[in-house]
Amino acid sequence: MTESIVIVGAGQAGGWVAKTLRDKGYGGALTLIGDEPHRPYERPPLSKAVLAGEAADDSVHLFAHDVFDGLDIDFRPNQSARSIDREQKRVLLDDGAVPYDRLVLATGGRPRLLPMPEAIADRVHTLRDLADANALRATLQNGGHLTIIGGGWIGLEVAATARKLGCEVTVIEAAPRLCSRAASELLSAYLLELHQANGVDVRLETSVTELDERDGRIVCTLSDGQRQETDALLIGIGIVPNVELADAAGLAIDNGIVVDARGQTEDPSIFAVGDVAHRFSDLAGHHRRLESWANAQNEGIAVGHALLGLGRPAEDIPWFWSDQHGTNIQILGTPPDHATTIVRDGDSDHTCFYLVDGALVGVHACNNPIAIRVATRLIARGIPVTADQLADPSIPLKSLLKS
Repeated sequence: MTESIVIVGAGQAGGWVAKTLRDKGYGGALTLIGDEPHRPYERPPLSKAVLAGEAADDSVHLFAHDVFDGLDIDFRPNQSARSIDREQKRVLLDDGAVPYDRLVLATGGRPRLLPMPEAIADRVHTLRDLADANALRATLQNGGHLTIIGGGWIGLEVAATARKLGCEVTVIEAAPRLCSRAASELLSAYLLELHQANGVDVRLETSVTELDERDGRIVCTLSDGQRQETDALLIGIGIVPNVELADAAGLAIDNGIVVDARGQTEDPSIFAVGDVAHRFSDLAGHHRRLESWANAQNEGIAVGHALLGLGRPAEDIPWFWSDQHGTNIQILGTPPDHATTIVRDGDSDHTCFYLVDGALVGVHACNNPIAIRVATRLIARGIPVTADQLADPSIPLKSLLKS
């Protein structure tokens, strides 16, 4: 009897699981269930090129049409998985059930929302999928003023794109600094200066206490007592992992679906991957849930290997990138708060390295991709470096690889 693998979630993580299975020789039945009408696609362009109208929807597909067709997948778009019957090993859909021998949950996440008055609902946006990007682009093309609640990566990328389209932009962030969960204090300060220099009005340590409508505009009452009138509102305060399907099936949940280093839940037939997976990291020594393009791809490939009983690929160092106001920002690693910070001047807009007990554990670099490439190899190989070497711009970074 032919084995059947079912993947719930047709985003980047689910797409890479499917492709890896076929690339590595899996010849059994393969079903990919997605709740959108689209084939698997990449999300980073949604806040940049797609939102700016510089890239068409089909340009962000994860795989070319002929490549995807060649994978011989039973693709089920516009379908929602309603429940998992673990005893009978089947997934119940809107219009029937799909049996599985092994199941992969790549259900991702959804935007975190705020309560909104009905009168302004049609002018309040989130940004998670292509439909969201198209709706927001139609709004931004009219110009006017956009207020963004949330100074994280999505909020800042949209702010940069909106300014590019000629909109006035205000970013409201409750924390004392931008991207506080993922960026160091130095990088947060750099981002603040970058956005202010490009005309973005950034309000830190500020929240919205009330929303109302007046004369066709949205009125935001802020925690400092000021009122901000705006034409449109974007909520960018993070995502909620879509764990409901797994939770109802009795799988362990803790800030996501709990899985081991291979992506396997406590049910040996069920795996989880991508934004929804709270996976054990050998590098970190604990479970963590990462939300990034690179993590979705890398975990998808790793779970594909695990399903076939192949050796697990080496765990990648967490890596994240963003483009804002013509500046490329990259972060490598997850350095702890107690790491020693070394600023390297002279060869980029802004580069900082992070050391713990003499070992390089991370870097953030603005318009300096060479620093990221070199640091990746330094960390992976465990090559020792000193703070003086990293800080001295007269020492080529590549030369440190020969140390």
